[in-house]
Amino acid sequence: MIDSNNTHFTLYFAVPGDINSLTGGYGYDRELIKELKNAGIQVQLLSLSAEFPVPSSSALAEASAIFADLPDGALVIADGLAFGVMDEIATRESQRLTIIALCHHPLALETGISEQHSRLLTISETRALAAAKAVIVTSAMTGRIIARDFAVAPEKIILARPGTQQQKFAMGNNPIPQLLTVATLTKRKGHDLLITALARVSHLPWHARFVGGLGFDPSWVAQLQRLVQQNNLEQRITFAGNVDDISADFFGADVFVLPSYFEGYGMAFAEALSFGLPVIAANVGAVPDLVPASAGILIPPGDVDALAIALEQLLTNPDYRQQLQTGAQQTANTLPTWADCANIIIDLIIRLRNL
Repeated sequence: MIDSNNTHFTLYFAVPGDINSLTGGYGYDRELIKELKNAGIQVQLLSLSAEFPVPSSSALAEASAIFADLPDGALVIADGLAFGVMDEIATRESQRLTIIALCHHPLALETGISEQHSRLLTISETRALAAAKAVIVTSAMTGRIIARDFAVAPEKIILARPGTQQQKFAMGNNPIPQLLTVATLTKRKGHDLLITALARVSHLPWHARFVGGLGFDPSWVAQLQRLVQQNNLEQRITFAGNVDDISADFFGADVFVLPSYFEGYGMAFAEALSFGLPVIAANVGAVPDLVPASAGILIPPGDVDALAIALEQLLTNPDYRQQLQTGAQQTANTLPTWADCANIIIDLIIRLRNL
């Protein structure tokens, strides 16, 4: 519980779009706000346009007005999905507000954007982060990246890894192996690689379930569905869309597989480990910091051949799958809780308020 001298203030939390969206980043925001409130901090949500991170001039003007209305000296946590392109607002308002940036992963590293767009995002996010008094990152890897490529002083970087709830371990003994993927269907998550690799092991028994939002990039989802049809996998791959409570999906799976091109942390991997599931993932971003060799197979990013081989290994070698399952269960016991995450940020809040 936070000291009573620090409870009589309002913490403002700026989030673009619908905070109830079922993604890892929004999940982090929701759980953090819940824990901060449990600690006695008053949190007021500032709802920014859903157009971020590609805001129109009107969306930026609306965000500018929201920040301008905040009282002098206000403490604000700004989600990086918006903050990275709010550099002008951040620079101006940093003179009178205490701004904490929350960087899930740099916008410039999103898959599928042009090199020019990536360069512009690097410039804007570097300026925005310079205006923040501190930068919360969700993985040590993201901290290293923003220090190296976005000129953030290491002493400004605060690591607060996402929390994970303790779960009953999955049995992992389905007659037909159940492969689970949990991720919004965007290019960065590598569903296309997975579909192609699954086609190469179609001679083996398995069923794959893709859980995650279908509405962020409908044209990409349509391409993925065509790829499934072209490989005659309609009966073996299920696009489940968003699921309010995915505990049953994790508990009923045998293997978690997600070959993302980049992960700032990868909350879905932590959740899979909390259920004791073996993991197949790309050796990129924060994934190797989260998934040890004892709990999963990490492949080079974008390598369909390696992905197919990893799938075949776990589908044909139940002893190896059991070995990784045991490793995942052991790793589950080392994962931080949401209270652990919030306590780090509460310490930061107290320090900034006492400056």
